[in-house]
Amino acid sequence: MKRKYFCEISPLCYKISKQKENMLHDIKDILHKEKFSDTFSHTPLPIVIKSHSSEIMRKLSGVDIKLQQNKKTNLKLASDKINGIIINPGETFSFWKLVGSPTKEKGYLDGLVIQRGELGRGTGGGLCQLANLIHWLVLNSPLTVTELHHHSDAIFPDAHRKVPFGTGTSVSYKNFDYRFKNTTDRPVQLLIWQKDGVLFGELRSDKKFPFVYRIIEENYGFIEEEGVFYRVSQVYRLTLDRNKQIIHKEVILNNHSKVLYDYSLIPENQIITPRLRRIECKI
Repeated sequence: MKRKYFCEISPLCYKISKQKENMLHDIKDILHKEKFSDTFSHTPLPIVIKSHSSEIMRKLSGVDIKLQQNKKTNLKLASDKINGIIINPGETFSFWKLVGSPTKEKGYLDGLVIQRGELGRGTGGGLCQLANLIHWLVLNSPLTVTELHHHSDAIFPDAHRKVPFGTGTSVSYKNFDYRFKNTTDRPVQLLIWQKDGVLFGELRSDKKFPFVYRIIEENYGFIEEEGVFYRVSQVYRLTLDRNKQIIHKEVILNNHSKVLYDYSLIPENQIITPRLRRIECKI
């Protein structure tokens, strides 16, 4: 029989383990003497580096619509804690240091959460959408991601996907944080807001950066391994000059994610056969 971790013994053990991880996270911050951003401005910086938006309400099979509705409230509460934040050169943005603990006392409601590859409900659920949006803005900039926790599994089908698969991030107070550092020579600002059921975000600065960035996905599809399907692809970040000429291409993610939804929803034309896979690897 597989031996259980301490956190798997009981809900109390899980709570103790989580508190321990939170404490270790705080000790690490103290030892590293990180300078975290805490300055806000209601005046937008003049240059939009990148903008993005995402629908808050999604039709998800088997998910209580009430959890989706509650997510709007949770996103509003958390976004208000981030909107207008200025990250000066040398400073680090921390999702949880700005948002704080998402508790019922602060108005957070039950929302959809993902734990160990399974869907559930929890107070403050749905905040990953906010972290995902911020991460997408950062990926399209010269800022440096310093803490990121990928969703390891393919939980939902790709329908209506607007960004490459795998470019999101998990957040869970507070040991699963999302952080980036401003390693540039100018301040940047995050603006986050909601309108008509859509979450909007902008990354701004006081002047343009010398390069622009694009995120692309290649070799995507599904492969079967011992009766289990996996979503695979490579995600690249392109650095372009102001004439739109590519000057650098780097792999930022190799996806190999277990498909947890109904296999009948996988498009047949996206299933990569073993023979085709071998040919692609040789190329």
